[in-house]
Amino acid sequence: MGSVKFVKAHACGNDFLVIEETAAQGRHAVMARKLCARNTGIGADGIEFVDRRADGSLFLRLFNADGSEAELSGNGTRCVAAWLAASEGRESVALGTHGGIRTCQVIEHNGPQWWIESGMGVPRVMPRKIEIDGVDGIIDGAMVNVGNPHYVIFVDNDVFASHGLSWQELGARISVDPMFKFGTNVEFVLVRKPGEIEFRIYERGCGPTTSSGTGTCASSAASMVLKGVARELTAIAQGGSQHVVWPANEAEMRLTGPAEIICRGEAEFAG
Repeated sequence: MGSVKFVKAHACGNDFLVIEETAAQGRHAVMARKLCARNTGIGADGIEFVDRRADGSLFLRLFNADGSEAELSGNGTRCVAAWLAASEGRESVALGTHGGIRTCQVIEHNGPQWWIESGMGVPRVMPRKIEIDGVDGIIDGAMVNVGNPHYVIFVDNDVFASHGLSWQELGARISVDPMFKFGTNVEFVLVRKPGEIEFRIYERGCGPTTSSGTGTCASSAASMVLKGVARELTAIAQGGSQHVVWPANEAEMRLTGPAEIICRGEAEFAG
């Protein structure tokens, strides 16, 4: 039996463990499943493993609570940036991910909470109608890539239901449908006004979450391209709101939101 040092942080309720890559020793998936378990582990939506490379750069590997590896997490990246700011004084940092480099800049902080602006790359929005087994009718939405895959559906009701199903039920079906080779995150978006959207997230490898940084970007990008909303807007999820700026389709999207450090500790892990 050994112990693993961790930091736990959250961004709008989307919570992550931050662990040094050297502690993983190839056990990333089993460590994620064990430590992220809500009732028998620490509890989290995923683990960000921080790899400190010989050239001084930092690379993040994200493992979801089910042990699957994802390209990146916008909120998880922001949690790591907050931890680096708090522990090492890094108020500006570039973090490598499998979805590309994400730059993070501290805007302000108050105690354990940090407000961070992140460069989120250039979203690609592709309108796409899909058919899902067991779901009546054709689903009209958009595939959006922001370094990881998303499928965005627009709704017209406050419970975010679509095609006779709750967003949780429909999200679960779409997320693992064979047409998405590597699975997909799913967002259900309600345009409130030109400068404000609200959405719900069914996250690949995790399920319903209170927030998602890349989900915020995907929902915002689809709303801007397909619904003509403002290029600067507030995106509201169950865990809170984030600020999005995307000047033009070919420009980098900027995302600003909070990240809060919850605790630090050591977890028993047998491997």
